[in-house]
Amino acid sequence: MKQRFLFIFLVLIAVNTSQAQGKTTRIGYIDMEYILENVSDYKEAKAQLELKAQKWKQEIEAKKLNINTLKENLKAEKALLTKELIDERETEIKFQENEMLDYQQKQFGADGNLMRQKSALAKPIQDQVFTAVQDIAEAKNYDFIFDKSSDLTMLFSNKRFDISDQVLRVLNRTEKREQLTKKQLKDQEAKESKENAIDENPAMADRQKALDEKRTAREKLIEDRRLEQEAKKKEYDDRRKAIQAEREAKKNGTVSEPAKTTEAAKTTETAKPGETAKPATTTTEPATTEPAVDKAAERQKLYEQRKKELEERRKKILEEREAAKKAKEAETQKTNTTNN
Repeated sequence: MKQRFLFIFLVLIAVNTSQAQGKTTRIGYIDMEYILENVSDYKEAKAQLELKAQKWKQEIEAKKLNINTLKENLKAEKALLTKELIDERETEIKFQENEMLDYQQKQFGADGNLMRQKSALAKPIQDQVFTAVQDIAEAKNYDFIFDKSSDLTMLFSNKRFDISDQVLRVLNRTEKREQLTKKQLKDQEAKESKENAIDENPAMADRQKALDEKRTAREKLIEDRRLEQEAKKKEYDDRRKAIQAEREAKKNGTVSEPAKTTEAAKTTETAKPGETAKPATTTTEPATTEPAVDKAAERQKLYEQRKKELEERRKKILEEREAAKKAKEAETQKTNTTNN
C-alpha cells in the first residue's frame, strides 16, 4: 500500500514538473484483462485450462462424497463395532479428509496448479503487450502508461486515454503480417496509419463515424432501389406471361367468353323462320388475367410499404445526424468555455 501511494506521489511530482517547464504531459492506460480476453490464443488456452479445473473439481467432489459415505456408515454401525474398529475407521476417514484437502490446495491454492498455469499462460502475451506498449509510447510520445487491472488504484479514468485497442491492433498486426502479400501489407499499413490518426484526433473519429453512417445509408438506399426494380421487372414478366398464355389459348382453339357470346348471337340471328333458335351453350371460364391482376396489386402494395419504410429510415437518419451535430456543437462550446 505504501509503495502504491509513493508511486502515485512520484507521478504527480513528475507531472507538475513537466507542466512547470511548459511541456504537455501525455498519460495513457491499458486494461490487461480486456486485452487478454480479446486474444484468440489466450482464449483457447484458457478454455482448455477451465476444462482441467472442472475435472479437478469433480475429483474433489467425488472424494467428499466418499468421505461422507464412510461417515454415514460408521454412524449406522457404531453401536455394533468395538472401540478398536471405531478408532480404525475414524483414522481412515481423517486420513482421506487430509488427503482431499491437500489435493484441493495443490490444485486451487494460492500457489496451486491453476494459478501457476494461468501465469504461464498469460506471460508470453503479457510480454508482447509490454513490447507493444513501449512501441506506442515511443511513437506517440507518452510519458506514462498505467495498467488499469493492476494493483494500482485508478479512481477515475477517461476512456479517451485508454490505448488497449491500439495494443490489440499491434498484436493482431504482428500475427497477420506473416500471412500477407506485399500488396496486402501495403494496404494494411495504410489502414494502420488511418487508425492511428483517428486515435490521435477524437474529432476525426467522430467524422469517420459520420462518414460510415452516410455510407451505410447510401448502401441501404441502393439496395432498396434494386429491390424496387426487381419487383417492377417481375411484375412486367408476369403480365407478359399472362398475355402470352391468353394468346396461346386462342391459338389452340380455346375461345374466350366475349367471343362465345358473339358466336351465340350470330347463331340466333341466322335461325330459319318458324324454327326456335336454340340458346347457345356458354361455358364460363375463369379469366386468365385475374391472378396476374391480384399479384400486381400485391406487388404495388409491397412497393408502397417499402417506400414508406425507406422514408422513415431517411427521416430517422436525418434526426440522428442533427442530434449528433447539436451534441458536437455543445461539446465544442463547453470546451471553449473551459479553455477560456
